[in-house]
Amino acid sequence: MSATEMSVPMDISIPNPTESTVLQQDAVVFETPAVTSPPHQPTSPSPSPPPPLFNEDKIVVSVEVSLKPASTARIDDVRSAVERMLEKRSMSYADGPITVPLDDSFLVENVQRICICDTDVWVENRDILLFWQVKPVVQVFQLSEEGPCEELSNDGQLASFNEWILPAKEFDGMWESLIYESGLKQRLLRYAASALLFTEKGVNPFLVSWNRIILLHGPPGTGKTSLCKALAQKLSIRFSSRYPQCQLIEVNAHSLFSKWFSESGKLVAKLFSKIQEMVEEENNLVFVLIDEVESLAAARKAALSGSEPSDSIRVVNALLTQMDKLKSSPNVIILTTSNITAAIDIAFVDRADIKAYVGPPTLQARYEILRSCLSELLRTGILSNSQIQDGDNLCLPSFTSLKQQNNTTIIPEAVALLTLSNQLLEAAKACEGLSGRSLRKLPFLTHAALANPFGCEPGKFLHKMIETATRERSEIPD
Repeated sequence: MSATEMSVPMDISIPNPTESTVLQQDAVVFETPAVTSPPHQPTSPSPSPPPPLFNEDKIVVSVEVSLKPASTARIDDVRSAVERMLEKRSMSYADGPITVPLDDSFLVENVQRICICDTDVWVENRDILLFWQVKPVVQVFQLSEEGPCEELSNDGQLASFNEWILPAKEFDGMWESLIYESGLKQRLLRYAASALLFTEKGVNPFLVSWNRIILLHGPPGTGKTSLCKALAQKLSIRFSSRYPQCQLIEVNAHSLFSKWFSESGKLVAKLFSKIQEMVEEENNLVFVLIDEVESLAAARKAALSGSEPSDSIRVVNALLTQMDKLKSSPNVIILTTSNITAAIDIAFVDRADIKAYVGPPTLQARYEILRSCLSELLRTGILSNSQIQDGDNLCLPSFTSLKQQNNTTIIPEAVALLTLSNQLLEAAKACEGLSGRSLRKLPFLTHAALANPFGCEPGKFLHKMIETATRERSEIPD
């Protein structure tokens, strides 16, 4: 399978117009006024405009199409219909959804939403991709509504794992809701794409080594587990043409410790034997999630006691052995998280290809998290939007846009929105030290603290939010 078919996401920087560079990046489409001809095909003898940014190679962007639950349309038919729709329209590409065209009855009947994703780099560089610079890659999927299935134990013990069929309705929108430092999510997407590509192409693992193991570490509440689940969901969509079946296996680490001495290692081997059976299906992409992996991969040096290896050492040995066996399978990715990296066995840490630190949110991340929360409360009417003159425009500026607008003259109609955004920035500053999990709960706690919670103005709400954040910070244990 070629890299183009996999639509591998990659970082994008502004290339030299004279260079011919293969660039790949996800994007979202907004309709713009029709463009009659691209700049490299002038229609008059007037001085020729500069050539397009890319001469031959186009940027591959990902167009995600979610089918309605009741749709029975063939994926290939929907993909072709969306591709025809894109060809008919002159578009520029930036983050955001595309409205399903009402004049296309087939799409209206079968498609729930169309969205193009992850153009962060282009947005930051204030660049717009025009339709002749872009090659859309349409990925059609239907969310599974089955929910998690538990692997039941015969002896009354805890289930050894939960299983989801991906993409799952439970994880829909999770990827977009997670906000981290710039580049973390893109780094994980690029890594996973490269890991699968290297295996597909038969790269000799003795010459170039990779294990398809990701370790996310950092303090509690930073969204490590959610990021793993969202990554699996996103990859199940991106690689659906190669792997029509995808599963997420969430290991219950506590179920793998037996009250009987030396049995825990056997339980680990039994679990991975079941995973190996799933992986043997070539069209099935399997994600194995081990949350708080230090409970299974505890440092063996600290566990040594006398001359007899402890049961925890047997578990670590079994885990490492089973992971090494999975290396030969091209269709499995192991996702792990840890709150205490120092407690993990060094042999496991060494096997992880990516060891990404997920820390507390920065000021920009806190602003963006609270911005998404406030926009949702405005959208649902829990907060009144009478402060905003344009009642239909609830789009608060991003952190980058806010900094730029504060340094320029803006039209009077936008003053209320800018004032509200600056209040939101002050609230984000007051939330320093709070985890992402706490930030997501903060709007609810703020609303619960209001004396009159009905029809509250956003400005008053943000003032109360600062008070609530201050209280929450004071109650964090030392």
